[in-house]
Amino acid sequence: MAGSTPIDCSTALTDLGITNAQGGLRDLRFYISNVKLVTSGGAEVPLVLGATDDWNATVGSDRVTLVDLENASGTCTGGTVAMNSEVKGTVPAGTYVGVKMTLGVPFALNHTNQGGAIGTGAGESPAVVNNAVHPGMAWNWAGGRKFAKIEVNDPSWTAPTFNVHLGSTGCTGTNPAAGEVDACTGPNRLDFGFATFDPATQKIAVDVRALLAGNDVTVNGSGPTGCMSGKTDPECVKVFEALAIDLPTGLTVGNGSTQTVFRAVAK
Repeated sequence: MAGSTPIDCSTALTDLGITNAQGGLRDLRFYISNVKLVTSGGAEVPLVLGATDDWNATVGSDRVTLVDLENASGTCTGGTVAMNSEVKGTVPAGTYVGVKMTLGVPFALNHTNQGGAIGTGAGESPAVVNNAVHPGMAWNWAGGRKFAKIEVNDPSWTAPTFNVHLGSTGCTGTNPAAGEVDACTGPNRLDFGFATFDPATQKIAVDVRALLAGNDVTVNGSGPTGCMSGKTDPECVKVFEALAIDLPTGLTVGNGSTQTVFRAVAK
C-alpha cells in the first residue's frame, strides 16, 4: 500500500518522501520468518509452514517465507512474474489474539552457501534463499541475502531510482564465501508483531509511503542510491527509523512497536 491506497506495478504513486514526489513501484519483495501466533494467555505458538518449496523453507526451528508483491509488469522492470503474497501454515486449535514475526532471514539460513545448487546435497541452500531461484534477493557472500528489496523510481528524478535494500552488514567469519560467518555488527532484522490480530478477518499491509516518508526520494545524498543498509548512509537514518531498527547496532528498537511500515488492515 501507499498510505491507505492499494498499489501494484501499474499504480502511479504520489506523495513519496518529503517532496511529495510522484513515481512508480520498481520492486517489492521481503522475507518474513518465524511467525508465531499469540494465545489469549500470552503463549507464543510457532506457525508450521507447509512443504518446503520456492517460497518457503523449514530448517530445524527456523521457518522463512519470501513475500513477493511484484509481477515484472508495468514499472516493475527488474522483477519476476511469479508472486507470493501469503505466509501460510498451521497451528493447533486454540484462541489466538496476536501475532509476532521477523522481517529478515534467520542467521543460520542467511549464511548458507549461496552457490549450492538445488539437489546437490551438502552445502546447498533451500530454494527460497537460493540465488539461482531468487537472484534478485542476492546480497553478498558475507551478508547473506537481501531481507527486503523495495524500490521506487521515476526517470525525471535526479537519481531515478530510490532503493531500500535491507540486509546484514559487517559480517565476519573464517570463510564467509563458504557460509562460515560468526557474527554481523549490523544484523538488521526487525522483530515486530501486533498484540491484536485476527487472521480470519485481517491481513498485514506494507506501506511504501511510510517507509520513504523521511527522505527526498528524487536525489541521493551520498553513498549508494537510496538506502542499502550502510551505517553512514544518510538516507538510511529515516528508513531505519521507520523500520524501528537501530542503525548503529542493527537491532530492533524495543519490541518493534514504533515501526510504521507494517500494519494490520481488514481483509
